[in-house]
Amino acid sequence: MNKLTIRPAMPSDAPQLKGAVIELQDHERRLHATRLPGALIADAYLAWMQQQANESGALLVAEIEGTFAGFAAGWIAQEDSIAETQDSNSFGYISDICVLAPYRGRRIAAALLEHLENHLARAGVTRIRIGSLAANKPARACYERAGFTAYEVIYEKVIGGRDAP
Repeated sequence: MNKLTIRPAMPSDAPQLKGAVIELQDHERRLHATRLPGALIADAYLAWMQQQANESGALLVAEIEGTFAGFAAGWIAQEDSIAETQDSNSFGYISDICVLAPYRGRRIAAALLEHLENHLARAGVTRIRIGSLAANKPARACYERAGFTAYEVIYEKVIGGRDAP
């Protein structure tokens, strides 16, 4: 593989990050009709994601020989579930991971996941969670190869059959 670098995102990465958010969102939109077009949400979503990562996590960029290849974002999430243990209520959450199409199949997503896992472990979390659309089989396979297992499964039923991809 060409030289892969994983590093924290910088302000100069904003255009590439926005493009990747659009690509990721549009990919998910093709998988499920509930997703809005990437261009409509990219600026607000990127700002929200950066804010979350800055507070208690990281926004990482993957480069191949200096060229933007993808990103991942994650942070510490805190919930207040009475029925769960403390280490389950405070966990690392990986919100997004995107590898641009020309760079897929090179285990870049696995490298991004590993870097985020190490970052979050240093912050003291013992559990990390990541979600995926059920129809996104390649993403789910990547997460399973990286050691993730199903934690909860959310089912959805559309009443009246109006929601079709």
